[in-house]
Amino acid sequence: MLSEGEAAQRFRELVVPHLADALGLARWLTGNKTDAEDVVQEACLRAFKAIHSYSGGSAKAWVLSIVRNTCFTWLAKHRPQSLVLTDDPTGVEQSSGVGADPPITPEAQLIADADILLVELAIGRLPHLSREIVVLRDINGLSYRDISQMLAVPMGTVMSRLSKARALLAQELGVGHD
Repeated sequence: MLSEGEAAQRFRELVVPHLADALGLARWLTGNKTDAEDVVQEACLRAFKAIHSYSGGSAKAWVLSIVRNTCFTWLAKHRPQSLVLTDDPTGVEQSSGVGADPPITPEAQLIADADILLVELAIGRLPHLSREIVVLRDINGLSYRDISQMLAVPMGTVMSRLSKARALLAQELGVGHD
C-alpha cells in the first residue's frame, strides 16, 4: 500500500497531466462545462482512491476510463432517462500540441474559428456512441487498443464504430460526397 505522500505524488504524475483531456471528454458527454467540472472532480477523487491499482499502460486511457465511468454514473443519477447532447460545443477543450503556432491574420483566425465551430456542432449532433468514439480517438488521441479496453469491446468493433462515426460526421459536414 502506498503512503499518502506516495499516492499524492503518483496522482500528480498520472492524473494531473490529463486533466484537460478529462474535462474535454466530460464536456462532450455531459453537454456543459459546469456538469463536466463536477464529473471530473468526482473522477479525480475516484482516481486518487484507486491510484494504488494503476498497473501500467496508458495513464491517459486509465484516467479517461475513470472519467467516462464517473460520467455515466453521474448522468444516471442526475439525468435519468434523458438523452444527453452537447449544448455548448464552443467551449469544448481541444488537446493542444507542444510548441507555439505561427501567428495568423485576424481573417484566417475567423475562418479557423468558424470551421472549428462547424465541426464541434456536427460532433454534438452525432448519436451518443458515435460522438464518444470520435472524441476518444480523434480529439483525445487514444489508441484503438486503449479504446477497446475502455469500452470492453474487441478492437475490430472500435475500428468499425469509428469508421461509421466518421462517415456520419462527414455526412453532417457535407463532405465526402461523390
